[in-house]
Amino acid sequence: MNARLVLLLLVLSAAPVAAQTPPASGEAITIHPEARAAIDGVWSPYCPGMMLAVCTSPGGAMLRDSAQSWASQGLSSDSIIGRFVAEYGEEYRAEPLPSGTGLMAWLIPPAVLLAGLGVVVAVLAHRRRSSPSSPAAGTAPAGAAVPAEAEARLKAALKELDEQEEPVF
Repeated sequence: MNARLVLLLLVLSAAPVAAQTPPASGEAITIHPEARAAIDGVWSPYCPGMMLAVCTSPGGAMLRDSAQSWASQGLSSDSIIGRFVAEYGEEYRAEPLPSGTGLMAWLIPPAVLLAGLGVVVAVLAHRRRSSPSSPAAGTAPAGAAVPAEAEARLKAALKELDEQEEPVF
């Protein structure tokens, strides 16, 4: 009886190892689509700020292997992500749930964007309404005649500038 139990334990413990064996040389590694979706849907607990898909730590590789194994056993990507979240916490879910506090992550950014757009439109409308139709005081419209006194002062200033810039040699 004990020999059967030991044999059963050996067979069951070898199943995850068999799922992790690398393919023969020249053969491409195929990742189960459900595992890929789950791996792309969680942050790595071993590489802060990185997705599990790009984590280079051995712990990240182990989690990717676990996801592949679970997907091979028939688990969906949502179930695999649920296992990761149950083990490491909700903060490792890459895409917040569209309910509860996660709903705020979906609603606040577009609301802030729309509010900012509304502020820009309001400011532009206010500036358009408050701008006078005539030019600001002290400026003449383009093509307007310059008074003779101002033109004489401008010519004198230009002549003085030219005299100051002449070479002395």
